[in-house]
Parts: sequence; C-alpha cells; structure tokens
Amino acid sequence: MTLDLTDYAEKNGIRFFLFNFTDLAGTQRAKLVPAGAARRIQKNGAGFAPFASWLDYTPAHPDMLVTPDTDSLIQLPWKPDIAWLAGECWMDGKLVGQAPRNVLKKLQAESVAEGMLMKTGVEPEFHIISTDGSDISDERDTQMKPCYDQSAIMRRIEVISEISLAMTQLGWNPYQNDHEDANGQFEINWDFNDALTTADQLAFFKFMVKSIAEKHGLRATFMPKPFSHLTGNGCHVHASMWSPDGKTNLFSDPSGELGLSEMGYHFIGGLMQHSQSMTALSNASVNSYKRINAAATTSGATWSPSAVTFGGNNRTHMIRIPDEGRIENRLPDNSANPYLLMASILAAGLDGIRNKTLPGERLDINMYTESHLAGDVRQLPLNLLDAIRCFDENTELKSALGDEVSQAYINLKTDEWNRYSQSLSEWEREHTLDC
Repeated sequence: MTLDLTDYAEKNGIRFFLFNFTDLAGTQRAKLVPAGAARRIQKNGAGFAPFASWLDYTPAHPDMLVTPDTDSLIQLPWKPDIAWLAGECWMDGKLVGQAPRNVLKKLQAESVAEGMLMKTGVEPEFHIISTDGSDISDERDTQMKPCYDQSAIMRRIEVISEISLAMTQLGWNPYQNDHEDANGQFEINWDFNDALTTADQLAFFKFMVKSIAEKHGLRATFMPKPFSHLTGNGCHVHASMWSPDGKTNLFSDPSGELGLSEMGYHFIGGLMQHSQSMTALSNASVNSYKRINAAATTSGATWSPSAVTFGGNNRTHMIRIPDEGRIENRLPDNSANPYLLMASILAAGLDGIRNKTLPGERLDINMYTESHLAGDVRQLPLNLLDAIRCFDENTELKSALGDEVSQAYINLKTDEWNRYSQSLSEWEREHTLDC
C-alpha cells in the first residue's frame, strides 16, 4: 500500500526525505525534500536534469521526474529524522528505459508472469581505510592471513557493530560480520530477498557503510582492487528461483545432483553462456579487471575467478553450488550497478531456463592450481574494453535488458575507457621515461 509521506513523517519524526534514483554508473542521486512538501512532490515527482547525472541524455532533454516507491522507505538509523526512498524515473509521461531500477523492476515482473521469482543474497566486501585513501586505517592489521582475525574486527567494533545493529533495526536480519581475507577488509551478511528488494538494500548498504565510517572519522571503500598486494572486494551473488508467492524454491531438488533441480542447472547454463558479456555489468570499472586477473595476493589467493567454469562447494570457480537449492556467482564486484547486476543475472538465467541451456561438465578441480586440467574453457575478459565489446555483440542479452539501457550503458562505459586510456600512470613513467 502506498504511504502518504507527509502523514508518515508526522508519525515518525521525519523532517526530510531523500527522493533517490541510481544512475547508470551506480551513483546515488537524490533531492532532499522537506516533510511538509513531501505529499506534493510524491504526487508530481521530484525533478532532475538527467544530463547532470550519468544518464545518456543531453541538456536539451526535458526534466526527469522521480516518484518514490514507498515500499522501499528506509529511515536512516544514524540520522532518523531523514528517510531514503528509491524511486521510479519518468520522462514525458513514460518510464525511462535506461533507468536501472526500472529495468530490473520490468524484468522481475516478466519473470513472475512466467511463474518464477528470483531471490538473491549478496556478500559485499569493503575496506575501512584512512581518510586520504592511502592505506588501511588499522596499522596493527598486518597478518599474512588476516581472515576472521578476532582482534582486528574488535579494533573496528564501533563501526562494524553500528552498521550491523542498524541493519537489525531495519529488519534485514544480519547474521554474521567478519574480517575478510585482506588486511582492513570486512563483510556483513544479511538475509536474502526478492532481487529488487536486495538491489535496493545493496544500494542503501553502500551509502550506509560509507556514512557510518565517516561518522567515526574513517573512510570505507568498495573499490574492487584498492591495494595491489591485497585481496580485492567482491560482491558475490547467491541466487535461486521461487514460485511467485515466494514459498516454493524451484531450484531445490533433494534427488538432483548436489540438491539442484534441472531448472537450476539451466539457470547456470544461461549464466555461463552470457558470462563474458555480463562482465561489463557485473565488473563495471577499469579497476575490476585488476581483481579478476590479479596475481596471488599476500594471503595466497585472489578468491576471484578468471575463467567460465562451475563446480560444487568449491570457491575457485565462477559459479559455485554451495548448498541445496541455490547457486553463487563469485564474479561480481561492488562497482556494479546493483540494479543492472541483478537484472543481468535474471536475464541470463531466464534465457537459460527458457532454452534449457546445459552448463556443461562440472569441474571438481582447484582452478587456481589445476586450471591446465580444465580443458578448453572460456576466459573472462582481460579489461573493461573487451567486456564492453562482448556485451555489445550479445544481442540476446541487450534485448532482454532493453535496447535503450544497453546502448546508453555502452556509451557510458566506452567513454570511461577512453578517459582512462588518455590518463598517464606512475607505472608508465617509471618503466618508459628512459626508454
């Protein structure tokens, strides 16, 4: 049921609303709307000049109006007089085809109409670093294998506990917090939900983590590879298909191999078929490919795939089957737009289900040390440009997401690659200044 925001504000002590949308680059955009004006702006929409954000428009285009989805309302736990709302983007009375949340919402509705609701859970990793970004913030966090280090997490207990308690307050049911494989790296896990809700939560989670870290005089980064010698930040996605009422797991089959149904294997088939193209969306920055193609880190492993393979409960593969009734995609990182990430997984998985795509043979080898035994498997793109080209050639995936958003995204990322290519790095100066 749609809430009247002005009434809600009076009952809950809210002075302002953030009318939010997420642009193609994954940047959070918002208007700060006073509670007294919320009813009017809720009805008419908050106006944005779309060219001023990372959307593929010009200054000549009309205003884009954002109407809030009140089901997404989150009262900021660290500043409860402000509430955040994800919104739908409109222009000239039509839904904006390149607005990422609109894309996912449309795909989810199509899936439900076919009797399937995708549920997802995410594992977003992040570093807590110095405010200038030069190093991790805890100078005593120096172990070669720091994963699960009890002392290190306790030295950051004020930040991690505040984030976790905030998530509990929001009803997300966080169930574990840990220090991850890199020095200064952490992860917080919470319950899975339908893909749209999870995407909203992931978008807000990144905003919340950064805000709470700043409150404590620190900085949080979700950058895929912030330090060359340390494990990068992934955003693994666990996925399963359910009946539209959310009660029956369609991937669960106790008699199936590893407890996965035929539909589940077709879903994997779709992910593997489209994986090279999807990388442009799931690993959306130049820096992403320094995580995917990294050398072994200080801890001894990158924990990142570089080839298109799947296995059982084996973390060296792109797709893992960790338990009955679900799969894990270990490729994505946090540079991905939360909505386009979920939309690409759903689109590829649906394509696999519809066409009964087979994933091929499961590999039960260590891909970090025995990849030579994998045979003729496809490799993931080596850089963002290769990924963009793969995506541009994939007419099925582009059509499923929508031609407008696909072309807009290609334009954005091609421009990003060109700007990167025009930059000069210290590595280049060190190695070629005296050539």
